[in-house]
Amino acid sequence: MTTVLIADDQPLQRFGFRMLLESQDDMTVLGEAANGTEAIRMTTELHPDVVLMDIRMPGLDGIEATRRIVATGDRTRVLILTTFDLDEYAYAGLRAGASGFLVKDVRPEELLSGIRAVATGDAVVAPSLTRRLLDAYAHHLPVGDTEEKPTSDDPRLSALTEREREILTVIGKGWTNTEIATRFHLAESTVKTHVGRILAKTGSRDRIQAVILAYDAKLVEPA
Repeated sequence: MTTVLIADDQPLQRFGFRMLLESQDDMTVLGEAANGTEAIRMTTELHPDVVLMDIRMPGLDGIEATRRIVATGDRTRVLILTTFDLDEYAYAGLRAGASGFLVKDVRPEELLSGIRAVATGDAVVAPSLTRRLLDAYAHHLPVGDTEEKPTSDDPRLSALTEREREILTVIGKGWTNTEIATRFHLAESTVKTHVGRILAKTGSRDRIQAVILAYDAKLVEPA
C-alpha cells in the first residue's frame, strides 16, 4: 500500500486528488495539508511514502517545504505539482530534493503511475524532459554555482570509477539506459547496476538528483 499526503492550498484540488487516489486498491491518503508548514508537520507525524506538493502556497511554499522534508533524511519522497510544463520553480524544487514533477493538468493515469514510480525510488520525469528543464532554467542557478571549476573539486565524484564518471556524464545529458548500453557496448542490466552504484556513491536520491549533480560538477554544460 502506497501512502500519500496531499499538500495544496486549494480545497477542491485536494478533494479531487483524494477521490482519485482512494479509488485505487494500492493507495491511501493519510492526510491533507493547506500549506508548507502543515506539510512538514504532517510528514513528520505520518511518514507518508509520497507527498504531492504544490509549489505556490501561502506562508511556507512548496519548495522550502520540500527542502526541509528531504533534509530530515526520512524515507518520504516528494512529487512536485506545477501549473506549467516548464514552471520556473520546478528546477528549484528538484534541487531542493524532489523526486520529480508533474503538471496539474496531467491525466489521472499519469498521476497515479507517477506516484507509484516515486514511491519505488524512480524518477517521474523522463531523462529527456529532465534535460530540457535543466537547460531552460540553468540561468536560475546562483552565480556561485555557475562559475567554472574543475570537476575533481566536487567530493561527491571522488569515489566514482572512470566508467561511472562517464555514465554519470551521459545521464546528465538525458540519455536513457538503453542509449547508454548501446554507446558503451554494455548489457542494459549492467548499466542499471552502474547507475545504482553511482546513486549510492554520490548520495543521489534518484536519477534526477544525479542529473543535477552532473550539472553542478560541470560534467555537463547547458545547451
